[in-house]
Order: sequence, then C-alpha cells, then structure tokens
Amino acid sequence: MRARSGISILLGLVLGIAGLGGASAQQTIKVAYTDPLSGPFAQVGDANLKQMQYIIDFINAKGGALGKKFELVPFDNKSQPSDALIALKSATDQNMPFIMQCSGSNIAAALIDGVNKHNDRNPDNRIIYLNCGAVAPELTNEQCSFWHFRFDLHAAMKAEVMVRALPKDTTKVYLINQDYLFGQSVQRELRKYLGKLRPDVQIVGDELIPLGKIKDFSPYITKIKASGAQALMTGNWGPDMNLLIKAGVDAGADLRYYTFYAHLAGGPTAIGAGGDGRVLSVMSFGENVAPEIGNKEAEAFTKGFREKHKFDFSAAGFRTIFEYLQAATNKAGAVDATKIAYALEGMTIRDFLGFETTMRKDDHQLISEYFVGTFKKGVKYDAENTGLGWATAATVLAKDVDQPNSCKMKRPR
Repeated sequence: MRARSGISILLGLVLGIAGLGGASAQQTIKVAYTDPLSGPFAQVGDANLKQMQYIIDFINAKGGALGKKFELVPFDNKSQPSDALIALKSATDQNMPFIMQCSGSNIAAALIDGVNKHNDRNPDNRIIYLNCGAVAPELTNEQCSFWHFRFDLHAAMKAEVMVRALPKDTTKVYLINQDYLFGQSVQRELRKYLGKLRPDVQIVGDELIPLGKIKDFSPYITKIKASGAQALMTGNWGPDMNLLIKAGVDAGADLRYYTFYAHLAGGPTAIGAGGDGRVLSVMSFGENVAPEIGNKEAEAFTKGFREKHKFDFSAAGFRTIFEYLQAATNKAGAVDATKIAYALEGMTIRDFLGFETTMRKDDHQLISEYFVGTFKKGVKYDAENTGLGWATAATVLAKDVDQPNSCKMKRPR
C-alpha cells in the first residue's frame, strides 16, 4: 500500500508540475515572427524585429489584452518557404495563436496553405496568420483565407498610387522587378495602371531579376540610360533595391526613381546625397508625416524609437497590427484564434496618426491611408544621418486606395 501511495504522490507531483508549466505558457500571448534574420535580407528582418518589439512594449504598457502581455517569438526563415513552414510547426506545437510574416509573397503563399491545412486538422489549436508586408494581390483574392489578415496595401493598390504620382512630363519609364510572385505582381500591375491612367507613357524596358542574387547593377543602369527612360519604377526591396539605386546615383544617371521600399532600413544610406529630390517611395509612414500634420503624440513615439535604436522608425503599420490584435482579443474575450479572427473581420480603428482604417471583411485586406514621400534636403527629420529625409509629396486617403476583390471567403462553422 505504501508503494502504491508513493507512486500516486509522485504521479500527482509530476502532473502538478506539468500543469504549472502549461499555466506558465499561457501567461503571455505569443506571436511567432518569421522573416529573414540571416542572409542577404537580414537587415530587413532585423529592422522589423526591433520595431515590433518597441511597439509591443508600448502595447503591453497599456495593458496588453485580457490582462496578458504580448510576447514576440522570432524564427529565422532565411527567405525560404520551407523554413517558414518549420517556424509554423514550432508555433503550433507551442499553441501560439498568431504567426506574423512580412517579407516574401512566395513565403506568404506557403504559410496560407500551411495554416489552412493545420487549422482544418486541429480545430482546438488554430492559428491566425498576420501578414505585415507580403503584398502580392493574389493572397487576398483567389488565394484568400479566413485565417489570413493582411495589414499592408497590396501591390495593385501601391502600383496605382505610384502611377498617379508620375509627373505629366514623364513619358518614358523602365520597369525592374524581382522574379518571383511579388515582383511579377508589381510588373503586371504597373503595366495595367500605366495603360489605364497614363496611356501616354511608353515602357522602354521591362526586366525581372533573380531575387537577392545580383551584386552589381551597373550593367542594368547602362541599359536603362541607353533606353532614354526618364523614370525607373521598381518594387524591389532589400539589397535588390538599395544596390540598384546606388548604382544609378553613382553613375550619374538622369533618372527619377519610383519605389515601394526605398524608405526602409539601408535605403537612404545607399541613395545618399546624389538622390536629392530624385527618389520617391510609396509608404505607409514617414517620420516627417507626424510633424507635418501636427500629431505630437505620433512624433514623440517615433522620436523615442530613433533615440533607442539609432535608425528610422518606418513601421507605423506594425503598431496598427498590434492595436487591432489588442482590440480583437479583448472583444473575443479569450485567446482563441477562431473568436479573434471573427472579431477582426470588419473592425475599424484609428491608427496612431488619427486616420481611420478598416480590416475589410470580404477579403481580410486592410484599407488605410498611404503616402508618397520624396527624399530631399530641408526636412525636420533626416534619414539614417544622411542630411536628407522623406518629405510627404502626397497623402492618399483610405477611400482612394480601395479596390475591388475576387475573394470567395470560406468561413469555419
């Protein structure tokens, strides 16, 4: 009897310890974050990571959600879909309710498929995919998923904004984009909106380049100069964007550069003083937006980040994500992926600049304001200590970036 009693006591202790471990795991709301944290695009992932953590600290200081703090758990996907799926498996093994990814629409497509399959098989351990920057339009159209929420404008929306920013005297353009799902989408959408909105513009060159492989863009700049192009239009990001513009500026090419991502980490340094007034970027936020519209709270928030990390805060959209998560989790009343997903649908909040944003129910595409920034001297906040910064050339309201979608959403019972 004593032996059996001892075994019972030991079993009780083991179960008690296991129970304490499970309870401990639920003390925070974990968000898996997977992006390149090594390799040629590591600078992008590292900058995202620092900005997200700064935002999470702010959200947690305001109470988190349901009395719990958010916790960011990073996974390096090395820009590979297979590694992102390994991160997804790790996240679901730990019962994390969210996985976030920003860079690479090919990776986003793999995650959507992986999340769909996991959630179908595991109704008691579902996970939501928060897309913070993979912007191929297909992801919220024919590949749309109830479990996928995109918190950045997609490439067609950005392409329309970019084309509308072209001056009337620009009639010859050259397109360069990365040869994968996102870059192909940018190429297609730029052609579409140039034809629709600017039929007077001639596309004098159009190339797709291998992702992250080119170290010297000077041969491309030689071809662009020979084409007679007045403007280069590109969705390139990371080193494929930075090295491209640096090569053009260094070669003295008489070009204006229309970009999606020149404002992100490393871009201003690569451009340098030679890009004064010649580089435009379609962006969700620039550090000079807040003082330009007189929003002192937003200005103080971004200034605090710069003082802590010594580089520019560009991720206003990330703060919007966590404010949506905070509101949706509180509304759901539980850290439950299904309940939170339903709470997110159709939700409207004001972002930290004071603009109204909506998570569209039909396709889970965020609709928000956007800006066109010009890299120039004479702004309040320069970028990366270059002496130049992003002045707002245009503000595009949410209602003016809204586009129809072809999503046929399937919702769980």
